[in-house]
Amino acid sequence: MTAPQAKKIENILEIHGDKRIDNYFWMNDRENPEVIKYLEEENAYEETMMKETQAFQEELYQEMKARYKKDDESLPYFFNEYWYIVRYEEGKEYPIFCRRFHTMENPEEIILDVNILAEGQEFFEVANVAVSPNNELVSFSEDNVGRRIYSLNFKNLLTGEILSDKIENTTGKAVWANDNKHIFYIRKDESLRAYKVYRHELGTDPSEDVLIFHEEDETFDVNVFKTKSLEYIFLASSSTISDEHHFIPSDNVFAEWKVIQPRIDDLEYSVEHYEDEFYIITNADDATNFKIVKTKIDNCGMENWVDVIPHRAEVLLEGFEIFKDYLVLEEREEGLLQIKIINEKDGESHDLPFSDPTYTAYIGLNLEFNTEILRYGYTSLTVPSSTFEYNMKDKTTKLLKQQEVLGGKFVAENYISERIWADSRDGETKIPISLVYHKDTQKTAETPVLLYGYGSYGHTVDASFSNVRLSILDRGFIYAIAHIRGGEYLGREWYEEGKMLFKKNTFFDFIDAGKYLIKENYTSSRHMYAMGGSAGGLLVGAVVNYEPKLFNGIVAQVPFVDVVTTMLDETIPLTTGEYDEWGNPNDEEYYHYMKDYSPYDNVEAKDYPNMLITTGFHDSQVQYWEPAKWVAKLRELKTDDNLLLFKTDMSSGHGGASGRFESLKEDALEYAFLLKLEHKI
Repeated sequence: MTAPQAKKIENILEIHGDKRIDNYFWMNDRENPEVIKYLEEENAYEETMMKETQAFQEELYQEMKARYKKDDESLPYFFNEYWYIVRYEEGKEYPIFCRRFHTMENPEEIILDVNILAEGQEFFEVANVAVSPNNELVSFSEDNVGRRIYSLNFKNLLTGEILSDKIENTTGKAVWANDNKHIFYIRKDESLRAYKVYRHELGTDPSEDVLIFHEEDETFDVNVFKTKSLEYIFLASSSTISDEHHFIPSDNVFAEWKVIQPRIDDLEYSVEHYEDEFYIITNADDATNFKIVKTKIDNCGMENWVDVIPHRAEVLLEGFEIFKDYLVLEEREEGLLQIKIINEKDGESHDLPFSDPTYTAYIGLNLEFNTEILRYGYTSLTVPSSTFEYNMKDKTTKLLKQQEVLGGKFVAENYISERIWADSRDGETKIPISLVYHKDTQKTAETPVLLYGYGSYGHTVDASFSNVRLSILDRGFIYAIAHIRGGEYLGREWYEEGKMLFKKNTFFDFIDAGKYLIKENYTSSRHMYAMGGSAGGLLVGAVVNYEPKLFNGIVAQVPFVDVVTTMLDETIPLTTGEYDEWGNPNDEEYYHYMKDYSPYDNVEAKDYPNMLITTGFHDSQVQYWEPAKWVAKLRELKTDDNLLLFKTDMSSGHGGASGRFESLKEDALEYAFLLKLEHKI
């Protein structure tokens, strides 16, 4: 079968006296039948080229699916007189939200069975389920397209009746006031930016809802939440580098909204409440790695903030949890997460002990103030996701639940994890890499390695367990995560050095990590593969332009590859809110810098590695036409005979297929692609 060739229609884009010719700009029209035809042709081509792997893909899918407990359920948690559980039934794709009154021995009440709601839908997602304070009502949001535009619905839990109140075009979140009849929610604008907060009274027409707040700055979006104490409702307005919080008592929806601290450029903060004080995590006063302060509720401007946990240059403070007698910190030091317990009575502190060379630990769901019990989570590349209870007074630990790996083949001791530090091209920076492999896998030039990366928004990809990943580890792959700049693995500066006019450090770190793996004889270019999604798709897209021979193949999932054109289009979701991440190309300096690394703009007539590129037609984060245009341009210019496959899921968005197991088919395709290139099928 001949690869599809998209038609070319010259379109000249000009700014700052610079002209770019975009022959595939016409694909930016999801209503155009020719666009649909091209995407379907690419899907048919991918299916044909991977046809010999179809049986193997099914084998992988069944293998992955078999590792999951089909009738699994979440760890119960107690809140406001009820135990809450989310469970799955065998043969069903969607969750069932349940509760039991007072004790787990009481009869189960089904709050919401998503399987019933999803009947007949190609795509379906419930994003937020919130029970009213009196336990009689529930709000839930649904999306049946995949663009993360949710309708809010309400159900009477006493009668089972779905109320007539239905609110369209929201973020999906609803926050209940303590009167059980008012909720606060957020609408999106045409570019899908969360920008208006409304108050709705149950039983009234949503067209009569009261506008509470309108965020007019297009670089900000809004959120609404209730404090752990349930005493205050907060409205948070945030950009990449600035925050502003307003609040009212949960008992008085008509109260005047007060501001904690008006927005200031480069001032970030978030708030929690305890007794007569607000606790705030912030970067105020040059606290690059953040600190914790507190302030009285009545006088909460930053001039009244008092340090509780001071800034430390070597420790990134990521989060905290307040208890009556304890303050628990989530910290990152030298890349690894620590959970620190501070006894507020005597000031003594200690860290929870973790032994894996690379891992993830995090504070779990803790809804009670007056308790000595901390719930926390832990996982590593060899340890399945686990939830523990820790007695902060007795210093004893109890395992509550660990992810089961069925199928009878997984033994943690059969896998080895390690963390190494790669040399970067500047001769000074060391790039951390987390790795995992089967104990029988030898490190040689013939060993296949899958190198994963992200490196944007300060998001850190920590080392965690994956059921799915076992399918390539058991077939001789080493899996590696490059903790590159643009994330916050080594602190806030690690992020700052990988954004804006330093963005290329992200790509160069990934390249240097790959070269280090080759130098240390973990693999060779003939057997090394790269994978990244969204901004990680930008990463691998840029890397193959810079170093097209470094990898034998790449997998780019929903990749952000047309950087300049997208960031110049303010109608596209996320654009204006991301000027502080990538820069604003309306500024000539940023324009030329972006253009210099944008994957789409830098496709050349040269050999490229084997490539599998995936997208969702309804993607709201990275529009489908970015990867579509990229593939078309690669087909036009590349000089090799390597595989270039492009698959569009016509019924999903940025998160891929809905349902518990349907997304495993995407994993099976990606792994079949890699194993095909390794001749292991």
